[in-house]
Amino acid sequence: MSGLDLKSSNPDDYSRPREDEEVLNLEQDWTKEEEAKAKRKLDFIIMPLLTLGFFCLQLDRGNIANALTDNFFKDVNITQDQFNVGQQMLSLGIVLFEIPSNMILYRVGPGKWLTLQLFLFGTVSTFQAFQNSYDSFIASRFLLGVTESGFIPGGLWTLSTWYTRKETAKRVMFFYFGNQFGQASSKLLAYGILHMRGVGDRPGWFWLFVLMGAFTCFSGCILGLFLPDSFKRPRSTFLPNVSFFTKRELHILQNRVLLDDPMKGKKKKRIGSAAFKKAFSNWRLWVHFLITLSNNGPQRAFDTYSPSIVRDFGFAALTSNALASVGLFLQIPVSFSFSWVSDRYNKRGETVMGGLSMHLLGYVFNRIFTEINSRGVRYFGVVWTQTFGTFSHPLNIAWMSLACTDSEERALAMAMVIMGANIAGIYGAQIFREDDKPRYRRGFSIDIAIVTFGLALAVVRFLDDLRRRRRNGGQLVVETASEDNNSNDDIKAARVSDVQAPPVIVGGDFKPVTSNLVR
Repeated sequence: MSGLDLKSSNPDDYSRPREDEEVLNLEQDWTKEEEAKAKRKLDFIIMPLLTLGFFCLQLDRGNIANALTDNFFKDVNITQDQFNVGQQMLSLGIVLFEIPSNMILYRVGPGKWLTLQLFLFGTVSTFQAFQNSYDSFIASRFLLGVTESGFIPGGLWTLSTWYTRKETAKRVMFFYFGNQFGQASSKLLAYGILHMRGVGDRPGWFWLFVLMGAFTCFSGCILGLFLPDSFKRPRSTFLPNVSFFTKRELHILQNRVLLDDPMKGKKKKRIGSAAFKKAFSNWRLWVHFLITLSNNGPQRAFDTYSPSIVRDFGFAALTSNALASVGLFLQIPVSFSFSWVSDRYNKRGETVMGGLSMHLLGYVFNRIFTEINSRGVRYFGVVWTQTFGTFSHPLNIAWMSLACTDSEERALAMAMVIMGANIAGIYGAQIFREDDKPRYRRGFSIDIAIVTFGLALAVVRFLDDLRRRRRNGGQLVVETASEDNNSNDDIKAARVSDVQAPPVIVGGDFKPVTSNLVR
């Protein structure tokens, strides 16, 4: 106490408290009804816009799979193996620019950057209609990857800044509904658009790229008009003088997030080297990275060739696009159910392991069914795999976010795991090769081995969480480096229960707090 001058009664004579001390002085001064109303308004603004953006991204990224049933190889004069290289270039473009893109978003805000990205990859997608050679195909796929890079982790990071930890899983899954609905809708829309072959003496896939690319650019206008940047800048890019929230609503929305996770209030203008070291030395993040790598490689490959696989069962070429959408539509309610269980009962690891197990079973079915000539049985294998193949990824992201301790680490972790998804696209593009078609026996065997590895990693990560909970009496403790010296002196404990607020470390001791006040 000798270092304190207690003679002055003027508060300006004393130094300002540290950022983390300021956060601990926050008080819940609103009712549950006010919070519910503000959160409902937030949901109606943020969630549809981010989901729309993801929907457009998946339309533009996945249209190429639908073009394959419309003589794309012949029209562009490429082989299946050359096509696989183009898919690798798409993923390479995303991987190379993922973290730089996310750093730009962190600096300028999601409203501006995500809006610009929709215009950029919508434009590239539109001009894919004019490719006519292997060189132009490679260039357009690489540019599409570059312009799409960072959008998904940017959307995920944006969600993490507006919502509490226990609300994250449901919103992440809703965000990924845009991806899932885009996958399913693109195949169904392609069935109709590809019938335009001959209009203007153009192939059907020409109109597929033009129409859906134009829709993406239009959606960029929607995001520019309505997507707010942050609590500090709750205004959109095109309407900088219009706030979509009242001051009271912003006060509630911001402070409830800080009460849930005080580290979210420590956003800096840029991500420093210490944050990179902290994120990349967290072994749990690397486990989630490898889980994504294992799940998404087979899934991306299967999604690309599913219309062609169905066509090889004996269905009409364009009809195969519509049939390849069935499992993707079924996955939406199934993934919502898994997300609800993950969020409602805090079963993060269990739902990821369950999803991976069902995904693995899909490839087992497909490998077995390669020896069966019944197209109905073989089509069942396709539907099963599509139903369970995608949603383990967003569930894994929600699980991973609990291993992060601040917004910087969370932003880098999001970029890492999405980078893993696109690295998976690089190797996954070569799983189904020309010398293995039409039954792809070797391809499905490789899928089985890779997803088995991912499931094993999820089990290890689950056992790690289980061990830490038991050791800490039902709490999941996350070690975090202090802001000043990056030591592991501070501990943030996230309660498993949704009712009791987390304790806070003050002076080395756990101090339980009520749900209404953090002291």
